Amino acid sequence: MTIMDGSRTLHRTLDLCLRLGEVLLSSGAGAADVTATMRAVSRALGVRQVQVDITFTALAMSVQHGPDEPPVVQLRSVTQRDIDYEDLTRTDQLVRDIVAGRVDLEEARSALARIVSSGHARPRWAATAGWGLMCGGVALQLGAGIEVVAVAILAAVCIDRLQLRMTRRRLPVFYQQIAGGVVATVLAGVCARLAEPWQEVNTSLIVTANIVMLLAGIGFMGALQDGLSGFYVTGSARVAEAMLATAGIIAGVSGGFTLCQVVGLQIPHLTLPRFDLVGVSAAVVGGGIAGAAFAFACYAPMRILVPIWALSATAVLATVGMEEAGFGRPWAVGLAAFLIGLFAYTLGRRFRVPPLVVVVSAIVPLLPGLTIYRGLFLLTEDGGGDVAQGLFAMVTAASVALALAAGVILGEYVAQPVMREARRVEARLAGPRLVGVTRVRRRRRHPEHHHQDRGEAGPGAPAEKH
Repeated sequence: MTIMDGSRTLHRTLDLCLRLGEVLLSSGAGAADVTATMRAVSRALGVRQVQVDITFTALAMSVQHGPDEPPVVQLRSVTQRDIDYEDLTRTDQLVRDIVAGRVDLEEARSALARIVSSGHARPRWAATAGWGLMCGGVALQLGAGIEVVAVAILAAVCIDRLQLRMTRRRLPVFYQQIAGGVVATVLAGVCARLAEPWQEVNTSLIVTANIVMLLAGIGFMGALQDGLSGFYVTGSARVAEAMLATAGIIAGVSGGFTLCQVVGLQIPHLTLPRFDLVGVSAAVVGGGIAGAAFAFACYAPMRILVPIWALSATAVLATVGMEEAGFGRPWAVGLAAFLIGLFAYTLGRRFRVPPLVVVVSAIVPLLPGLTIYRGLFLLTEDGGGDVAQGLFAMVTAASVALALAAGVILGEYVAQPVMREARRVEARLAGPRLVGVTRVRRRRRHPEHHHQDRGEAGPGAPAEKH
C-alpha cells in the first residue's frame, strides 16, 4: 500500500467513525457511548490511539502516528434529526458487524449511507397515529373514560401535525412546545364546554396526557448520563435544552389556561386516578400502551413493541404499589426506573436493539405530566391559586424527572458489570453502555503482523542496521 493509499484509507476511516457518532448522538445516545463506539470502530479498522472530542453540536476525531508527524484531524457538525430508533438499531448492528470483522471499511460506508438516506421505515401518518395512541394510553392510565381517551388521541394528532408544520418552517423547539401546550389546553376547555349540558367530563386528563407527549422527546436521561460519565459540557448543553423545552410546555399550558379564562372556558378540577382493582388494572394496561406506542411512533422495530409493553406495564404496577406502601412519588418512580434499567439490557440483547430504545420508551408512562399539570393549575387558578402548593408540585416534578434518569442509569450499572473486554476498547469505562458494543473479540493475527504492530522484526524480516 502506498503512502497516498494509506492516507486515503485513514481519512475514510475517520469519516466513517464521525458519521456513526453523528447518528448515535443525534438519536439521544450518551457522549460516553458515542466516544467508546467511535474508538471501537477505528480500532477494528486498524486505526489506533485516536482522540475523540464530543460536544452537543460537534464531533472531532484526531490521530497522530508519531511525535514528529502532524496529527490528522477531522470535524463534523451534529445536525438535529427526528428520533428514529430503526436507524439507531441498524447503525448499532452495523457497529457490531464492523467490530466483529464481518464488514470492511467500504462495505460499512455503503451500509451507513443506505441507513441515513433510506428515510423512515413507516409512513409519517403511522407515527402520528402512534403519538395519538400514546396519549390515549396515558389518559387510560390516569383513569379517563372512553370520551376523554378519544379526545386525548385527537389532541395528540393535532399537536403532532402542527409541530410537523412548524418544523418544516424551521421554528425552534421552544415555540413548538408552547404551541402544543396551548392546543392541548384550549381543546380540553372546548370539550368541557361541549359536554357541559350532559355531564362533567374530566378534561384535565387531556392536558395531562399531552404534557406527557411533549415531555417524551426531552433527553433528561442523556443529560444526566453525560454528567455522571464526566462529559460536563455536553451534559450541560443537554440540560439547557431539556429545561428550555420544559419551559415551553409550562408557558404553553399556562397560556392556554389564561386564554380559556378570558373566553369563558372552564377546565374542571383534576380528579386523581383511583387505586382500586379496576383503577390499577386500567393504569397498568394504559401504561403499557403508552410505552409501546411511543416506541412505535419513534420507528422502533416491531419485534420490541411487546416487550416494551410488558416492561412499561410492570413499571407502572411497581410504581403504584410502592406509592400505596408509603413511598413518595420520586422514590417510587426512581425504583421503578431502576427495574427498567435492570431489564432493558437483557431485552435489548435478546431482541437485537440498543437498550436505549427500551429504556426511553418504558419510562414514558412514568413521566411527571400529572404533577406538572397540578402545579400549573394551582398557580393559575382563579383567586390567585395556591402558590406554595403549586411551586411544591413543580419541584416534585423536577425531582421525579431526576429520579427517573438516575434510576435507569443505576439499573444499567448493575446490569452491565465492569467488563474486562470493554476496557480493551476504551481507555476507561466511563459509564453504562446504552448504545454500542460492550465486548470486542480480538481476531487472531499472523505472528509476523503481531511483531510488526509492536515495532519488532518478524520472522524472515531483515535485521535493523545499527
